Amino acid sequence: MAIIYVSALRGARFPLFTNNPHPFPQLPIPSRRSSKLNFRSRGFTLFARYAQSQQDPFSSRLQDGIENFPKLVDDIVQTSINTGPRGPLRLAQGIQAFLGVGGEWLADASKIVVSFIGYFYGVAVPLDGYWNNIIVIVKERSTNSSSGLPTQMRLGLLSPQYLRRLFERMGATYIKLGQFIASAPTLFPTEYVQEFQNCFDRAPEVPFQQIQAILREELGRPIESVYEYVDPTPVASASIAQANTLLPFPVHAARLKGSQEDVVIKVLKPGIKDILVADLNFVYIVARILEFLNPELSRASLVGIVKDIRESMLEEVDFYKEAANIEAFRSYLEAMGLTRQATAPKVYQHCSTQRILTMERLYGVPLTDLDSISSLVSSPETSLITALNVWFGSLLACETFHADVHAGNLWLLRDGRIGFLDFGIVGRISPKTWTAMEVFLASIATEEYVSMASALTEMGATNKDVDVMAFAKDLEKIFSSIQDLDTELIVATARDTTTNATAVSANVVVNERQMNALFLDVVS
Repeated sequence: MAIIYVSALRGARFPLFTNNPHPFPQLPIPSRRSSKLNFRSRGFTLFARYAQSQQDPFSSRLQDGIENFPKLVDDIVQTSINTGPRGPLRLAQGIQAFLGVGGEWLADASKIVVSFIGYFYGVAVPLDGYWNNIIVIVKERSTNSSSGLPTQMRLGLLSPQYLRRLFERMGATYIKLGQFIASAPTLFPTEYVQEFQNCFDRAPEVPFQQIQAILREELGRPIESVYEYVDPTPVASASIAQANTLLPFPVHAARLKGSQEDVVIKVLKPGIKDILVADLNFVYIVARILEFLNPELSRASLVGIVKDIRESMLEEVDFYKEAANIEAFRSYLEAMGLTRQATAPKVYQHCSTQRILTMERLYGVPLTDLDSISSLVSSPETSLITALNVWFGSLLACETFHADVHAGNLWLLRDGRIGFLDFGIVGRISPKTWTAMEVFLASIATEEYVSMASALTEMGATNKDVDVMAFAKDLEKIFSSIQDLDTELIVATARDTTTNATAVSANVVVNERQMNALFLDVVS
C-alpha cells in the first residue's frame, strides 16, 4: 500500500447544527396505536434535577429517605407475597449452589497451593491440563513480577469461570443473564464475555415423555389427532436459535396432520414461570434496597432496568402474547407491502396455548453465516439493508417492534426473504413519545431549547419534577459548547499498487481539554 495524500483542516468549527427549519422529515404517527402502548426509556434517563429552592443536601437526602422508607417496606412485603412459597425454596437452592461452587473453588485453590509449595521444594504434584497451565502462569509471575495469583484465584467466585458455574447451577434465569453477558462485549470485560459463551450450550434437555405429557394436557386431545409426528429430538440451536432465546425452551420439529405442513413446537418447561418470578423478584428487592441506601444509583435507573427485565422475561413465558406479537408483525408486513422482502412464522392458533406455540417452520441461515448467505443471494449487503429497513419501519408502523434482533433471530431464507424469529421480547413506543421525539428533532435544528427541554421531559428522559426553563438554559450551554469545539479533520487516501484501488478515510480530532470540560458540565 502506498500513501498518496494526507491533508488536515485545522481550527475548523464543528458544524453539528444548522438553522435549517426543516432538516428532518415529519414522522408519521400510526393512528391505530392504542394508548396502552408505552416506551420504556428508563435506561436513558438523564435524571436532571432543577429545584425551585435551595436546601441542604444532607437534610434533603435524610428527608427523602424518611419519606421513601415506608414505600420501600411496603414494596418488599408486596413483592415477597407475590413470590409465594417458591421464594424460600429458591433461596435454599441459591445457598446450595453457592456452597457447591465455593467448594469447587476451595478444592482447586488447594491444588494450586500444594503444587506451588511442591514447586519450591522440588516435588512434582500431578494436575490436570487446565490447572497445570495455571501453575505455569503462577510460576512465571512469581519469577518475573509481583502481580500475584491469576484472576481465577484472586477473584474467587467472582472470577469468570466460577461465576459462570454458579449461574449454571442456579438455573434458567441466571443462564439467560450469562447469555446476556456473552452477548454484550461493550459492557463487560473480554474474559467474562468469552467464558459466558458456554452458557449458550447449557440449556438442559427435557425428557420427551414430559414434552408429550405437556402437549396432551394443553391440547386436550391425543397428540396423534393434531400432529402427523413429533420429532423426539429437540431442534438444534443452529436451526431454530433455541440457545439464543431468552429462556431455554424445548423446540421440537413436527408435521401437522391433514395439511402435512412442517412446523415447530415451542414448549414451556414445567415450573419455569414460578422460578422466574422468585428469581426476578429477589433481584428487584436487592435493587430497591441498593437504590434506597445509595440514591446516586438512581442515576443509572437500576430499579427501572430490573423492572423492565422482569416484565420482559415474564412476558416471554406467555405464548399467547408471543403469538399476538407475531401476528402484529405479519399484519405490518402485509399492510406495507413487504411480504416479498420479509416474513415471520405463521402461528397455528388451533394447536397453540399459553404453554405451547406451534409455528410454521422456516428454512434458512443466520445473517452472520456469510458463506451460506453468498450461496443464496448475490448481494449479502442488500439482504442486510433490507432487514434493517424492515425493522426500522416496524418502529413506526407496527404496534410492537422486535426487541431481540440478533443472528439467531434474523435469518436469510431459502427464497431470499428475511425471516424474523422469536417475538418473545418486543418493544412499544407510544404516540406521545413519537410526538415528543418529533418536537425534539425539530428543536435541535431550530435551536429552540425550551421546546427541546419540554420534549425530553415528555419522553420521560428526566425526573418528573423539573424546572423546564432551567433545564433549557443548561441544554443551551451544552449545545453551545459542542458548537464551539475546536476540531481537526484529517483526511487520508491510500492506493493499492496491485489492484490500483483507492481508499479514503477521514477522522475528526477534537480538542481534549474542551471535551473534558464539556463532560464535566454534563456531569455537574
